[in-house]
Amino acid sequence: MSLKNHFYYDEDSCEFIPIEYKQREQIIYNLAIWILNGVVLAGLGIIILSTKIGTPTELALQAENQALLTQLEDTRSALINIDEKLNEIASRDNEVYRSILGLEPISLDERQAGVGGADVYSDFDIYSQSTRELLRWTSERVDNLERKIGIQNLSFEELKHQYNENSEKMRHIPAIKPGSGILLSGYGMRFHPILGYEKPHNGLDFRADVGAPVYATGDGRIKYAGRQGTLGRVIIIDHGYGYETLYAHLSAYEDGLRSGDEVKRGQLIGQAGESGLAEGPHIHYEIRLNGRHVDPIYYLFADTTPEEYMMFKRISETNTKSLD
Repeated sequence: MSLKNHFYYDEDSCEFIPIEYKQREQIIYNLAIWILNGVVLAGLGIIILSTKIGTPTELALQAENQALLTQLEDTRSALINIDEKLNEIASRDNEVYRSILGLEPISLDERQAGVGGADVYSDFDIYSQSTRELLRWTSERVDNLERKIGIQNLSFEELKHQYNENSEKMRHIPAIKPGSGILLSGYGMRFHPILGYEKPHNGLDFRADVGAPVYATGDGRIKYAGRQGTLGRVIIIDHGYGYETLYAHLSAYEDGLRSGDEVKRGQLIGQAGESGLAEGPHIHYEIRLNGRHVDPIYYLFADTTPEEYMMFKRISETNTKSLD
């Protein structure tokens, strides 16, 4: 690019005279033009990028917001899982603890702990719809969980007071596992491995090797120790208060044990085996309340952690085959 001709008017000669530029001036002029064009184009580029894509700061904020939304989605899943576990605890509280201690169950409406009144989450309305809905859902669920946990804590305090008032009864209620093995099969209709068809399974099957110890699950008196049909060698304990427990497929009884003997919770009463009609050695364990079978899984609360109980519950619900 070269400098264009410029003229000046010479009054003496009354004519326009062209201005002559030196080569150095020509080079400086060309550089200035290129630099100016570059600055203008760069400015236009920055304007376009910041409008269409965003500034580096805005891009960083967008990435940070996306990470926060992802974390909130993960939190949503975690809260749903916690809520499900809390519902399991509430169900166990109503069906077992409060029932055993003679307390009225807490209704679902009370446990949901709903609240009314003003919209306390209106501050989130300034955000986009997806963000607003996620923040509202998360905040509402956290608040609801806090209220439900508070109600459950009050229930546990009531249970503790009732337990202290009824400690004698509680020693007799079957409340521990009859052995140390994992649960293999649950209560209800199950496929019998030897008979080859479904039939009621009135108890729980626990894994146990031949000779493994079997324990009384509550204080009581030996009602029967002998053979009983397909259950093989059994022990039946009368715990009073309407409760009886049965331990089946035993290989042996504790030395000297006989009908009429008093036993304590956790006392050794026999050894596991596979007598009777059974597929392998195990402990078959039943609970009867006022002459009717009940699901023993709801009575495994004295020596079972919440995690172990949840695992037993899953096994009981999914395993459709019994060992006897």
